[in-house]
Amino acid sequence: MAGHSKWSNIKRKKAKEDAGRAKAFTKMARKITIAAREGGGDPEANFRLRMAIEEARMVNMPNDSIQRAIKRGTGELDSAVFEEFVYEGYGPGGVALLIDVATDNRNRAASEIRYIFSRHGGNLGESGCVAWMFERKAVILVPADGNIDEDELMMSALEAGAEDMEASDGFFEIIGPPENLRAMQEALVQEGIPVESAELTMRPKNTMTVDESVARRVISLIEDLEDNDDVQNVYTNLDLTDELLAALEA
Repeated sequence: MAGHSKWSNIKRKKAKEDAGRAKAFTKMARKITIAAREGGGDPEANFRLRMAIEEARMVNMPNDSIQRAIKRGTGELDSAVFEEFVYEGYGPGGVALLIDVATDNRNRAASEIRYIFSRHGGNLGESGCVAWMFERKAVILVPADGNIDEDELMMSALEAGAEDMEASDGFFEIIGPPENLRAMQEALVQEGIPVESAELTMRPKNTMTVDESVARRVISLIEDLEDNDDVQNVYTNLDLTDELLAALEA
């Protein structure tokens, strides 16, 4: 989907720029704690935890903070109990939004997210209103730095269980079924292929194009949602074309 990796790259760059902020570390700690609670504290045996740790290291989260988050998840340290659930809604122009939330206070999270939608001219919807527009996929990004042959990478990815590969914004985006994420990542690493990121994400089945003014409002809504401590991920069917990105960054 045009714009998916572009938006992922924007978020990663923003996360790195914000790495010194407590907010970035709070989100990472929560993600690590939940992963450790569900699958144990050994990242070698808990792939979700390993991915969360890798993501935390990308924003320079200190190792002692990572270890404390793991111990909270395994019960070695006291910790709030976080619930995970999904909110759905529409932003300006009818753009669909899917929001992953992890919170210790569901009522607070609902109130804050509803307020953010309202403030930006969007609407928080009922469960299922936009989920059908997305599908869960494994996505791996490999830098397109000129040292990697695209055809050879495609063959390696397909052999590892990928379904497709796209080139976008300086990266090869390898896409596959969610259950193949670990196998795909490990196969690429074993072949010496650099992996920028590996994640489970929600990809829109179809994208929506809007004009620049509406896109600015949608992105402002997304940024405010992502600034909320309870929000883990925001997915959208907004099509971020190269022309639109250039206009937004001008």
